[in-house]
Amino acid sequence: MAQFTRNEVFQLMQETGLVPLFYHANVEVGKEVLKACYDGGARLLEFTARGDFAHEVFSELNKYAQNKLPGMALGVGSITDAAAASLYMQMGANFIVTPTFREDIAKVCNRRKVLWSPGCGSLTEINVAEELGCEIVKLFPGAIYGPEFVKAAKGPQPWTRIMPTGGVTLAEDNLRSWFDAGVTCVGIGSKLISREILEKKDYPGLKKKVEQTIKLIKQIQE
Repeated sequence: MAQFTRNEVFQLMQETGLVPLFYHANVEVGKEVLKACYDGGARLLEFTARGDFAHEVFSELNKYAQNKLPGMALGVGSITDAAAASLYMQMGANFIVTPTFREDIAKVCNRRKVLWSPGCGSLTEINVAEELGCEIVKLFPGAIYGPEFVKAAKGPQPWTRIMPTGGVTLAEDNLRSWFDAGVTCVGIGSKLISREILEKKDYPGLKKKVEQTIKLIKQIQE
C-alpha cells in the first residue's frame, strides 16, 4: 500500500521541483542511487520499470526506502497497462507514471487513490486526463514539444499542471525556460543519474548534482 496520498505526492513535486528517473537491475546499485538522491534533497524518485523482473527490484527498493529513507516517495514509470499498475501499487508504489494516456490505468489508480501522471501530447489528451482526476500530466517526450507548448497550454487553462520528461537538462537556461513557461516540476533521467556516475560508483557526486539542481530550481522559482 502507498505510504503517501496523491495530494502528498503532488505536494512533494511542487516543493522540490525535481523527480529523478532511474532504472538498474542491481538492487544494491539502486539503493546507493536512492540514498544519494535522498541525501541530496530529493524526496521522490521514479523507478522506470523497463527490465525483466523489474518488479522484484522495485519491491526491494521500496522496502529500503520505507525503512531507511523517511519521507521518500518511490514511484514507478514506464507503466503501459492497468495490470502492471496494479502490481506495483500492491508493492507500495506511491505514484504511477505512464508514457501515454491510458484510461484503464487511470481507473485502477483512482480506485486506490494513488497519483498517476500520464504522458500527454495535446490539449485534448490533457483535458481528458484531468476529467479523469489527473493532478499532473507528463509532457513526453519533452524535447519534441518544448517550453513553448507548456506556455501555450497554460494560456487557456492555467490550472493545468505539467511535468516534462525527456529533453530536460541540468543547464540553468534549460531549466529556467521550462519553469518560466509554467511547469510544476521536471523529470530528469540520464542527464542527472548518468552512466558515468554509475560506472564509477560516484554516489557522492550524484548527491552533489541533485543538491545543486534542487537549489537552482528553487532560485529560478523565486
